Amino acid sequence: MKSIDLHAHTTKSDGTLTPAELVRLAEESGLAAVAVTDHDTVGGLAEAGAEGKKLGVEVVPGIEVSTGWQHTEIHLLGYLFDPAAPELTPAIEWVINDRRERNEKMAALMRADGIPVTAEEMYRRYPESTVGRPHFAVKLMECGLASSVKDAFARYLAPGQKYYVRRNHIPFDRAVEILRDSGGKTVLAHPFQYRFDDGRLRELLDYCRNVGVAGMECLYSGYTPEQEKYLEALAGDYGFLVTGGSDFHGGHKPEIKLGTGTGGLRVPYELLEELKK
Repeated sequence: MKSIDLHAHTTKSDGTLTPAELVRLAEESGLAAVAVTDHDTVGGLAEAGAEGKKLGVEVVPGIEVSTGWQHTEIHLLGYLFDPAAPELTPAIEWVINDRRERNEKMAALMRADGIPVTAEEMYRRYPESTVGRPHFAVKLMECGLASSVKDAFARYLAPGQKYYVRRNHIPFDRAVEILRDSGGKTVLAHPFQYRFDDGRLRELLDYCRNVGVAGMECLYSGYTPEQEKYLEALAGDYGFLVTGGSDFHGGHKPEIKLGTGTGGLRVPYELLEELKK
C-alpha cells in the first residue's frame, strides 16, 4: 500500500524542517505524497514542489486555516488550490496582520512579568515563518519557564492561561468560499481536538456540509482504530471525503513522526485520489 501524509508543517509556519527538508524526509520515509499545510501561509509550496520533482515525491498544495464556529476555534485544511489565486492573497494578508497584533499583545504580557521578549525579536529570529504561539513557547523554554513546547502551551499559552491572547478569525463560510474559488477543497481538521460530544460534533458537521466543506480528517496521530472507524462512519453519513495526516511539526512535536504519527497512522494513497476527483 502506498502511504501518504496530508498534514505537515514546515519552518514557514511552526515546524522545524524547511519545506525541502520535509520533502526529503517524506522520500526517506517511503511516502508517495506529502501535503504541506502550513498555518495561514502558502510560502513553502514552491520550495517543496521543486524538491518533490527532484525526488519523485508528490507534493500536495495545502494550507491550515483557523476559523471560528460558535465561539470555538476550528481548523480547516485546504488542498489542491492555486497558490497564486487572486482570492487567496488578501485573505492571507489579513490573517498575517491579525497575527502581528496578537503577537505584540502576547509579548507585552510577557514583558510585564520580566520576560525579555518583543514581537520584533520573533520576526528577526524567524524571518520566513508565520510567527505565533509555538515560537513564543520556544522563548519560554529558553528562559527556563517550560520544559517543552507542549508544556509551555499547557501552562502559559493555551486558552485561559496567562499569556494567551484570542485571535480574530476569517469567518468559517468565507474561508471555505475563498479556498473553493481558488480551485481547492476544504477538509475539517482533527475533529476530536474540539472535544465535542456526538451531538455537538454532528451540529458542526451539519454546518460544514451546508457551507461546502468536502471532507473530514478521520485518520490522525493518536486516534485509535475505534475512533477512526467512528469518524469514517460519520463521514459516510454526511457524504464527506475521508483524509488523514500526522500533523507533523518536527522538533516542536517530537513524538509525532511523518507518515506514521505516534506509531499507528497509515494513510493510503487512494484517499488522495478521491480528493482529486
